[in-house]
Amino acid sequence: MNRILEAGHQFLQRVEKAAEAIASFNTGAPPDTVLILGTGLGALVHEISQPLTMPYEEIPGFPVSTAPGHSGRLHIGQIGSARVLAFEGRFHTYEGWSMADISMPMRVAGRLGVTSAIITNACGGIDPDLQKGDLLLLDDHINLLGQNPLTGANVDQWGPRFPDMSEPYCLESVVRMEKIASSLEIRATRGVYVAVPGPNLETRAEYRMLRTLGADVVGMSTIPEAIICAHEGIRATAISVVTDLCDPEDLKKVSVEEILAVAAEAEPRLTRLIVNFLNS
Repeated sequence: MNRILEAGHQFLQRVEKAAEAIASFNTGAPPDTVLILGTGLGALVHEISQPLTMPYEEIPGFPVSTAPGHSGRLHIGQIGSARVLAFEGRFHTYEGWSMADISMPMRVAGRLGVTSAIITNACGGIDPDLQKGDLLLLDDHINLLGQNPLTGANVDQWGPRFPDMSEPYCLESVVRMEKIASSLEIRATRGVYVAVPGPNLETRAEYRMLRTLGADVVGMSTIPEAIICAHEGIRATAISVVTDLCDPEDLKKVSVEEILAVAAEAEPRLTRLIVNFLNS
């Protein structure tokens, strides 16, 4: 077996062992929806009834979150009629994780049979019409991470070698979320997310470039999970919380503490939107 095929086989075994451990831990029905909760956005787990909670350290072969605002815990339970698998914390390239590590939660979710995903993140607002605390419903993205989670040997039982990306985020779900947000009087528009490696924030010239490319918000995550969803046929929905504004003509310094504070302030609106979406 050549080196590439061997690496793919080892990753497959790693994912399957993690999925088996979670399936054994789960005492209820299999999950149908996976939630990936981004920076400072973990309070949604309080909406899960009778949750089963498992630290990432107890999942075989699973990475451990090191980023601020990512607690590193898995929760299984009900939100209304939906049986959810909620990952409270994700992994990023800037932490030093490989794309295999970053894709672990979504790959494991696929082995557990989920059919839909809701992915959240904190981001910087590039569109001048955005305000701090706004929600952006992703309808497309630009991958500037310089990496792709599908690089390497393809696991055919997971998905095709060349998955289509004409609709990385379910447009039907975007429309539903827009209607729900409007009924709840929550500021939510749709737009394009661009992912960069980080961990530093961008320069004024970089913000100008990203806006010219067509991005509305910028972050350091989400796209790898969305690509895995496209590969596996999982219906993906993604929501960005605008935590800082990226106006290159009036750029203000921002700290992680400020970003987490804005995320915490916006989180109840995000939770209301997702809970109503799951029960609609």
